[in-house]
Amino acid sequence: MWTRSLAFLLVLAAAALVAVGCGDDDSKSEDTKDTKTDSSMSASDNSDDADAGEREPVDVGGMPMYPDKNVIENASTAPNLKTAVAAIKAAGLVETLSGPGPFTVFAPDDAAFAKVDKAALAGLLKPESKQALTAILTYHVVPGTLSASDLKDGDELTTVNGAKLTVSIDGDTVKVGDSTITQADVFQSNGVAHIIDTVLTPPAA
Repeated sequence: MWTRSLAFLLVLAAAALVAVGCGDDDSKSEDTKDTKTDSSMSASDNSDDADAGEREPVDVGGMPMYPDKNVIENASTAPNLKTAVAAIKAAGLVETLSGPGPFTVFAPDDAAFAKVDKAALAGLLKPESKQALTAILTYHVVPGTLSASDLKDGDELTTVNGAKLTVSIDGDTVKVGDSTITQADVFQSNGVAHIIDTVLTPPAA
């Protein structure tokens, strides 16, 4: 249960660490055509050649996420990403996640975190668990900017954690590991976020 709960916290904070090793200018963030969506997955209305200043804000949890603001600035205002933001703060990753990146973060929303044992979550948020929490969060972050259309069935993405995430596509449903992308292509000034419905659990070391 502990590992399962650790995974959930990996959420957006993981994204933060990605910035540490993300110098990938070879990203494909601008190619957002043919974004894979279904009834549970929505994509932002951003054109392929639009830069951060030209893209329109995308609503997450009913609040606009601005493409000219970084992950922390945007996530802090999303009502359905409160647990993710709390995890980022507990791991001391706010400054990193506010950096230039770029990085791709698979961010579990509060509903995803609700699936995790509350006691385990509380334990991970304690100062003495900072190292464990950071390790888990980085499993949700991939260096560079990958839009939904960049994700291909069978792709193996190397996370900042060092472990890999496998992409699987069935019709219009796009999954990374055991989670499904419910909202794709939420572009930030330092990368892109994809909202997922389940906290990812990194493989045992």
